[in-house]
Amino acid sequence: MINKEKKIERIIGPQQSARMVETIVGCKWSLTVYQLLALGVNRPGEMVRVTDGLSTKVLNQCLKRNIEFGLLQKISYPEIPPRVEYKVTELGHKFLPILDSLTQLQGEIDKLG
Repeated sequence: MINKEKKIERIIGPQQSARMVETIVGCKWSLTVYQLLALGVNRPGEMVRVTDGLSTKVLNQCLKRNIEFGLLQKISYPEIPPRVEYKVTELGHKFLPILDSLTQLQGEIDKLG
């Protein structure tokens, strides 16, 4: 039984992580980037070459957003020609199961509709 004198405080949702999920899932290419990284494709030029419809400009925007959230890390090598690679961070590895869960949930929703 709830004590009538005691008020229950409103629960505030996780604002930063909710924005992160919305941004990443809302990006047309983020999930593809994570798939590429899982397959060992970690250089931007190779990502563009192996993915139909992906442009360098859009890929760079996508990578930048993921870096800003701390999900990906950019590694620049001091070589000529310059070499850049991307890898999933520790936080990114914690985020991947959330993306998998959302994909599974979408599958269940699709079955209902």
